[in-house]
This record gives sequence, C-alpha cells and structure tokens, in this order.
Amino acid sequence: MLFAMKYGLHTLRNGLRVVLAPMPETATATVVVMSGTGSRYENMHENGLAHFLEHMFFKGTKKRPSARAISEELDTIGSVYNAFTAKDRTAYYAKVSGRYLDTALDVISDIFLNSTLPSKEITKERGAIIQEIDMYEDMPMRTIDNVFDALIFGSEHPLGRTILGPKENIRAFKRSDFSHYLQTHYTPANTVVCVAGAFSTKKVLAKIARDFGRLKKRGEQKPIPFASVQEAPCIAIKEKKTDQTQLMLGVPSYPYLHKDEYALTVLATILGGGMSSRLFTEVREKRGLAYSVHASVEKYPDTGYFVVQAGVEHGKLEKTVQTILAEFKKIKRTKVSARELEKAKSYIKGTMTLALETSDEVAGHAATSLINLGRVRTLEEVIKGVDKVSANDIQRVAQDILKTNGLNLAIIGPHLRKESLHTLLRV
Repeated sequence: MLFAMKYGLHTLRNGLRVVLAPMPETATATVVVMSGTGSRYENMHENGLAHFLEHMFFKGTKKRPSARAISEELDTIGSVYNAFTAKDRTAYYAKVSGRYLDTALDVISDIFLNSTLPSKEITKERGAIIQEIDMYEDMPMRTIDNVFDALIFGSEHPLGRTILGPKENIRAFKRSDFSHYLQTHYTPANTVVCVAGAFSTKKVLAKIARDFGRLKKRGEQKPIPFASVQEAPCIAIKEKKTDQTQLMLGVPSYPYLHKDEYALTVLATILGGGMSSRLFTEVREKRGLAYSVHASVEKYPDTGYFVVQAGVEHGKLEKTVQTILAEFKKIKRTKVSARELEKAKSYIKGTMTLALETSDEVAGHAATSLINLGRVRTLEEVIKGVDKVSANDIQRVAQDILKTNGLNLAIIGPHLRKESLHTLLRV
C-alpha cells in the first residue's frame, strides 16, 4: 500500500537535503528542487523578486544558453515541467517517463545551479510578468486571496503582500538584485532535492551529490514571525466592476504541528470539503446562492488561517455571509454526529491517498514537508492523526477559532458600503 512508502533521506556535507522516494510500480519519475524562500522573505522594495527570479532561471545557463534550448530539451522527451513561487517556498520540477530521468535531472539541476540571469532577458521578462499580473487582475477568483491576506496579515508584514509584487517593483529590479537574492536565500541548508518514481537510487544520489555538493555552505535567513492580534471583525473591499462578487470569510487558526492541526482539517472538511459538505449543501444546493463554495486551511510554521471562499451574485452577498456564519454558529453549538465525522475522515484519507498516487505529487509533498516540518510527513502519519479526532475536538476547535473578533471578510466586486456588512459579522 502507498502509505507504507519508504523515503530515503540524505544530507550532503553542505547541509542540502536529498529525499528519494522509489516507486518501482510506476513508469514515471519526477525531480523537484525546492528552496524554502518566497515572497515572505522579501522586504517591501524586493516584493515580487522571488517570483521574477524563478522566471529568470529558465532563461539560460552556460550549457543551455537560451530559454529555447532548455524548453526544447525537455519537450523532446515529452516532459511536464514548470516552476512555482509561493510565500514560503520556490520549486522547479520536471516529470518524465522513467527512462528519461537522467535528462530531466540534468536540466533541472543546471537551471537551479548555473543560471546566467542575462540582463537583456530581465528587460524582456518585465513585460511578461506585468502581463501575468494583469491576467490575474482580470480573474477575481484567483486574486481574492491577495485581498484576504492583506486583511488578515496586514500589508506591512511580508505574508500580507502579493507573490507577484507591484508593477513599480517589477520595472525597477536590476540584475544585482537577483544575484544578491540568490546568494542570500538559495542556500544549501534551505534547499531540498527530491526524486520520486522509477529510478536507480545509487546513480541518482551520486549525480545529485556531484552537482549540488559544490554549493558553498551559508547561513540561513529567517522570516519575520507573525503574531495575530485582532480585536474586532475586519472587512476589506476591492471595488471592481465584475459580473460576480468574490468573497473570502475566515479567521486566524493554527500553524503546522499544532496539537489541533488534524482536528482543524476535519472541521474544514465538514464545513466545506466536497459536494455534500454543510456549506455546499446550504449555500448552493438549498439556496442557490453560489456555484462554487469551499473551505480550506492555510498553514505556515508559525501561523495559519481557516477560510471559506465563494462566488455570488452581487445582490446576494449579505445573504451568503449570513448563511456561512449560521453554519459557523451551528458547529460551535452542536457536536457533529458520529456518521458525519466518519464521512469527513474518510474523505480526507481518500483524497490524500488519491493525490499521492503519482510521482509528481509524491515528490512535491515530500519536498514541501521537509521544508516546512524538517521531515517527511507520511500518509500513514496523517491517517493516524485524522483517525484520532473526536466530535469533542471538532466542537472545541470551532469554539476556539470561530470568534466574532477574529472574523475577516475580503470582497472583490462593485460594493462600497461596509456598514451593513459589519453588522452581520457575529458568531
């Protein structure tokens, strides 16, 4: 069974960690190189730099002097490859047929270790990133979390700022900014290389040790910690002419490794995980207020939040907020039934087992786990944690986090009046 998977963990002399997850039964292999840095590690003037740098890694190395040379080599082997920047991590990956792993590993290692950051490409890429910002601005469903993060974390804290950064920063970055960020944040102790799928352990480990072992050991940068101090419900409205109002309604919650981390996951699933969850049933099925409504948990090593997101007709915003809050009140007041608790647990165990079926998901999960927790959290461990959650735990956690003074409501749409919404924010 998949959750009995054995992860091989190796640490190079310079502190870089390697995790290998052999999956002999699959025909694919995935390589992920992940660094524990992202927009959370930027100051206000650097905001957007981590993401811009991720783009620049694909613009050429000595061995592969152009973006085309890199993409052509990966396209020739039918690879699925990309990169992403989050608030707390940045990753570069390629998934291939197992027979082409050598090529994928060589290309991903090369762009990570040897990018030349050509100045002329920086100039060109500014335009592409500004277009990326504009593209997301036209997709409120994808940018409502920026409004919510700024509300719950405050724009003064790096977690409250966007990953893409403001356009004026994008226009101002110089090559020296990229080099400095690279030297400061892409350190061996802060980097994980993960390979999952069908491969020869000995050969892959030797290649990684040879390439990444050359990185010089350097001190780690620690992020500015976040402590939530909220005394009253807060609302942020991004006034925009849209066909639909996007909203996120949430509260500060728990970081990774909190004693109630699993209870919170089960609570979020009961409220808004799947098409038979309480919020889907009440908001969509019974009242037809939204097409999409779901609950989720965002976690960092020192903080986190629980949030509900929905897209609704402008005139039904207040009714939707009332309906969501009514479900918050109900789960605080009344214990969940044994049947509903069991259904939520099975949903979590089932979806996670399905997710960890492929080499790319296994590699991404293992690398993220190592960056955030310092170890690989196995599927078996998650299942054990979820199984221990009781109805009492759900009610206790609901009462702990779903408080009036912790409510945060973020909105994108043609709304100007906060007053009427403020009166609704009570649990």
